[in-house]
Amino acid sequence: MNTSFNVYAPLVLPRWEQFASGHRACQGCAEVLALRLVVKAAGPNTIVSSATGCMEIISSPYPHTAWKIPWIHVAFENAAAVASGVESGIKVLQRKGKIPRQKIYSVAMAGDGGTMDIGLQALSGALERGHDMLYVCFDNEAYMNTGIQRSSGTPYGAMTTTSPPGKLSIGQKTWKKDLPAIAAAHGVPYVATASPSYPFDLMEKVKRALETPGPAYIHIYSVCPTGWRSASDMSIRLGRLVVQTGIFPLYEVVDGEYSLSLDILPENLLPVEAYFKLQGRFRHLTPQDIQNIQARVRREYERLLEKAGKLRRTQ
Repeated sequence: MNTSFNVYAPLVLPRWEQFASGHRACQGCAEVLALRLVVKAAGPNTIVSSATGCMEIISSPYPHTAWKIPWIHVAFENAAAVASGVESGIKVLQRKGKIPRQKIYSVAMAGDGGTMDIGLQALSGALERGHDMLYVCFDNEAYMNTGIQRSSGTPYGAMTTTSPPGKLSIGQKTWKKDLPAIAAAHGVPYVATASPSYPFDLMEKVKRALETPGPAYIHIYSVCPTGWRSASDMSIRLGRLVVQTGIFPLYEVVDGEYSLSLDILPENLLPVEAYFKLQGRFRHLTPQDIQNIQARVRREYERLLEKAGKLRRTQ
């Protein structure tokens, strides 16, 4: 497979850890790994506004906390609104001389449900207003914390408790909402996708997002063994397969310009079946279902390559 990462300045791996071990995440949870990498890259001068969800539950069982930086638990729908208020408050306090003038990052965090469904209005407003903040979506493709219900981030054909497959249903009937494209449509300076299976790429993107003035959005693929019915030791492999099949490409959108982080030609993509067969949530799919999904993935991947100037369609 001919692949190559974009060349950035060498990442200096921080020694600090802003998220403590001993939390209560499920075995094999890739979302908590992604969270650890995000705050590790962000550093100690960071204030996190965290929506209700898995990462809130596993990190803050009273009277304990896994957070080593200021952290605010907010309602399901308003992480972006609170983070934008934090950013505005910091500017006011610095202008009035109440706190020193230094860079303090405001970071909002939520899952796919709290981002793509319940929190979309608050996110859109924060992006439109131009707050200097980073919004991170940890996408495990369903409402995992409340019982594995479908969200608009659940992929087509997946089985959840509210999209069960049957004689008249394939499972999830709609295609996954393209939230990174929606964020980019707001004209913000930085949007990216990332996966903890590519940790240095993820941390570099967090650094670039935080150093870019204005709003930034990062969409992070987060394997959930519990909800996906996958083996707990397969999380990193799944995080690579989803990229190598083209289902979840890694890319950046900088001032509206798309660029791939992992450049794979369409003919070099792995078949989607290699990804599906490791997860129980797709075990009901027929060969025809998989063929239809494969065709859709190929079309969407080629469309992304067009945006990045990597592919020219012939008329």
